[in-house]
Amino acid sequence: MIMERYDRHIRLPEIGTTGQQKLGEAKVLVIGAGGLGCPVLQYLAAAGIGTLGIIDFDTVALSNLQRQVLFSTADVGKNKAICAQKRLADLNPDIEIQAYPYRLEPSNIKSLFEDYDLIVDGSDNFETRYWVNDACVLSNTPLVHGAIYKFEGQLTVFNHKNGPSYRCLFPDSPKTGSVPSCNEIGVLGVLPGIIGSLMANEVLKICLELGNPLSGTLLHMDTLGNQSQKINFKRNPAAIEKVLQAGWEGLQPHALQASCDTSLNQIGISEVDQLEGPLFLDVRESHEQPKIEVFEGMDIPLGKLENSLDQLPKNRDIVCFCQAGIRAQKAAALLQSKGFQEVYALKEGAPEILTYYKSQTPKGHC
Repeated sequence: MIMERYDRHIRLPEIGTTGQQKLGEAKVLVIGAGGLGCPVLQYLAAAGIGTLGIIDFDTVALSNLQRQVLFSTADVGKNKAICAQKRLADLNPDIEIQAYPYRLEPSNIKSLFEDYDLIVDGSDNFETRYWVNDACVLSNTPLVHGAIYKFEGQLTVFNHKNGPSYRCLFPDSPKTGSVPSCNEIGVLGVLPGIIGSLMANEVLKICLELGNPLSGTLLHMDTLGNQSQKINFKRNPAAIEKVLQAGWEGLQPHALQASCDTSLNQIGISEVDQLEGPLFLDVRESHEQPKIEVFEGMDIPLGKLENSLDQLPKNRDIVCFCQAGIRAQKAAALLQSKGFQEVYALKEGAPEILTYYKSQTPKGHC
């Protein structure tokens, strides 16, 4: 009965029963059950990976469902790792699925990685990517990596059979917040499905010892132009040796926890009414939607803000907002550093702001 599930695998001479048994013995940990993690998890569970781990502290949001097709509307507000575990158990009850509904941290990364023989990185921030890479170097564990940006995606394999690592390709992490996230700029819904499926393919190739994994090769895909290219890169012994010398103690506390200046006056949209005649400052780019016209405001993109300070009043409350709240914090921090006293960063992004004000508008009587 179990082997019937994998009949189409077994019919392939390159896999057969021996290869399927290899998949059943494999232990794979997936970092993040988001856009990339969802297709990876679905295909690995369907393929019969014996032990599948999922770590994700985040909860399902309605805006996730455009691309994270493992979840349903009923899952909104629930932990992603737990929801994924339940869905995957329905897909394949014959494998072991472990859910870790918490954040990956230096305090738990070593113990987690010790239980798995292959790691898949579907995280959405550079801090975690460097953590995961360094932990794979230290534990000598192969790593399948993927990333997406608007309409483009890339994937590769690190730390495979003495191959290059993430730091060999990207030696230094960009400054926190310097690269916009999907929350800020958006992403084509099918893109993570395409890249995630290719990542799952790399996992199966490594587990089955088939073909040529993308070790030392970065595959870049442009979905708008239907173009792809391969970029070759080499192992950097010095970069790897630096990680080995630092050891597990070299992993730093999660940068995301300290990425927001705690001295900032963050405020929720429902609290704005407590301010006296605030000026709303939209720091998004001019093309970003939706436009907010329900309050008095100014439009100055974050990149032009420092050269436009003379346009802003210093004797008035200023409330900064953007698409997801991240640039609003940067704008507020900049204004504070330039002597503006009453500056606030809205926690919500433009879509949530518009929804809130629409809900507050009195409705007519029929």
